[in-house]
Amino acid sequence: MKKPSVKKYPTEIFGHPFCDHSDKAKNALSEQYCPFLDEECKKPRKSRPHIKVGTCSVGYKGFSDEYLPVIICPHRFNAPVIFKTIQKEYLSRWDSIEWITEVSIGVGGSVDYVAINRDKKTGKIKDFLCVEFQAAGTTGTPWDAVLEFKKKRNFSKDNYPYGINWANEFVKTMMQQVFKKGKIIERWKHKIIFVFQDVGMQYIKRATDTSGIRETDLKDPIHFCTFGLAWSKDRWDFKFVERLSTNLEGINKILGGALEEEYPSVEKFIENIERKVSKK
Repeated sequence: MKKPSVKKYPTEIFGHPFCDHSDKAKNALSEQYCPFLDEECKKPRKSRPHIKVGTCSVGYKGFSDEYLPVIICPHRFNAPVIFKTIQKEYLSRWDSIEWITEVSIGVGGSVDYVAINRDKKTGKIKDFLCVEFQAAGTTGTPWDAVLEFKKKRNFSKDNYPYGINWANEFVKTMMQQVFKKGKIIERWKHKIIFVFQDVGMQYIKRATDTSGIRETDLKDPIHFCTFGLAWSKDRWDFKFVERLSTNLEGINKILGGALEEEYPSVEKFIENIERKVSKK
């Protein structure tokens, strides 16, 4: 299948690229089936919960000159290559790996996945690694594009009224989770990995003080593992990009916002005020 031209519309619906017109893709659309969960899609319309949104990723320019798929559903990360990469990059010394989903950590909420290593003789857990998935979110909605696709198996235009809420998902939501869960994990002297798309890390690096983030140090409690999406034959597949790590001090710097040298001057702020007033 030829790589499709991506514009500002959904790029994957119910687990399939919008250009996939196979019976499998059509059945997933009609049955609201998510191949990553192997069950019905878990993203409902708020007004009509029995109707599932089904949008895995959407086209957006972000930090590139071309439109790329941006993942907006965390279940999209539930792919074998993600777990194989975590195993290779973080758990290569374990003699056995078992994955458990949605495990409570008390006041810290729950974690998406926990990899555990059991003692072969006693069966007791001798080590564990926590893993969280983080997707982007939209401002506005691509729902009109999805409705159109359901009727026509195509889009009538290249631009639908939605945006990507980078700040909310990757700084406010994600970093609050990183800090809250990281405090617990650090006290336990274990590790937690946050898995997300490379464009999310690009935003974090542009918008915040990431001077506390470094190339992976196994002594750190907080780790970031990022992936890109690349077209492969008939789908977008994950491509491992980088491993980074930090501690709570590094997360505090991110939550504090941009570096001080990037702050606007008072004069610049006054110019912004005057510009706003002049538009009234």
